[in-house]
Formats: sequence, C-alpha cells, structure tokens
Amino acid sequence: MNAETILVVDDNREIVYSLSKLLEYEGYRVLKAYDGLEALSVLGSSHVDLILLDVMMPRLNGLSALMKIRETNKIPVIILSARTEESDKVSGLVMGADDYISKPYNTAELVARIKAQLRRYHTWGGSAPRPEADRLINGGLVLDKTRCLAIVDGAEVRLTATEYRILLLLMEHPGQIFPAEQIYERVWNERSDYSVENTVMVHIRHIREKTEIDPKNPKYVKVVWGIGYKMERYS
Repeated sequence: MNAETILVVDDNREIVYSLSKLLEYEGYRVLKAYDGLEALSVLGSSHVDLILLDVMMPRLNGLSALMKIRETNKIPVIILSARTEESDKVSGLVMGADDYISKPYNTAELVARIKAQLRRYHTWGGSAPRPEADRLINGGLVLDKTRCLAIVDGAEVRLTATEYRILLLLMEHPGQIFPAEQIYERVWNERSDYSVENTVMVHIRHIREKTEIDPKNPKYVKVVWGIGYKMERYS
C-alpha cells in the first residue's frame, strides 16, 4: 500500500523541515512548498492526500491559495497559523478549510487530526466511489452518495468533505434538530467544547451558499434558534 502524501506549505523553512521529519516518521510521504503559488504548482503536478497550509506567506497567502484549491479540489486542508484571532479561523473555514490548528501546536494532536481528516476523507470524500449508488432526495435537493456531491434543481454542486458529511447527517434525519455540539461530534468524530458553535455555523453557512437560492432565507437547512439545525422535510 502506497504511503499517503501530505503537502506542507509554510514560508518558514525550519517549520517545513520539522513537520516533514515528523510526518515521515509517521509513515507519510511529504511534499514541500514555501508559498501559495508554489503549493498550487505542486498540487497541479503531484497526487496529494492532505495539505497543511500556513496563512501568512509571500506572493500568495494561505487563504488566497485555499480559495484557488477549492475551485477544483476537495482534499482535506488543515490551516496552521500563529494568527489565533477568531476572525482568521472563521475566514479559513468559510473558504473551505476542514480544520484549523494554531501555532505553537501539540505534535500528537496535529498527527491525530491529520489521521482523522484522512480517515474521513477516504471514507466519505475520496475519489474511489462507494459501492452503493443510492441517493437521498428531499424536494429539489439530492445528495449523491456515490459521487459525494449535491444536486440542486438538477445542477451539480461540489462540496468539501466536511460540508458533505454535515449535509449527509442532516438529510439522513430530516426534521430532526441537531445541536451544534452534536453535529461536531458526529462529523468531526471528536468531543466538542464551548468553541465549536462558530465552526459548525460557518460550515452550515457555506452549505447554504451552495445549495440555497436565497441563503439568508434558506429552504432546506434551517436554524432552530437556541437549539440547533435541521433539514426541513419536503416530499
């Protein structure tokens, strides 16, 4: 079995070196880039299973690179940044990041999150199709479980792996209300804390932007104030 490939992107060469050694010790193949443009070039020419992406970099910063990546690719992206402000975390998630870890990070936690993202991606969002070709249908919204994408009124909508898993959870239980903490624990497969509400909210907003005609007045994914989120049921 070939080793999974992780692309490490950071303008700090010492960080890239140390991360590469850590990941190679864990059995991963590592590719390196030192700014956003170089990352896009590597991604265009090599197979990559996951990206560790810094934010503050020359030429093309991490968030701008992430926007370009998400135009064509849904592989897991974990933001690594010393910028700990909540707005930076939210910005990364809005643009399609699957997780966010602040520097300095605990190496054991980083490796655990990488493994979790890769496991979920290959289970739900990888390129190999699942054997069953079933679909979940709710009014004009269809979730194609074989191709891991949504179809809205006949038009295909590409989702990130995390967006897909959230939508799958809600569509499998139409009408059921899920608190943000429960969504986080079911989708991220981690215990939640007080800070997960914004993380879930950002992904819900992104799903609405992709699946709703009017995201501010959603038809499908509804908020139940003070409780959580649900998929409105349609025949």
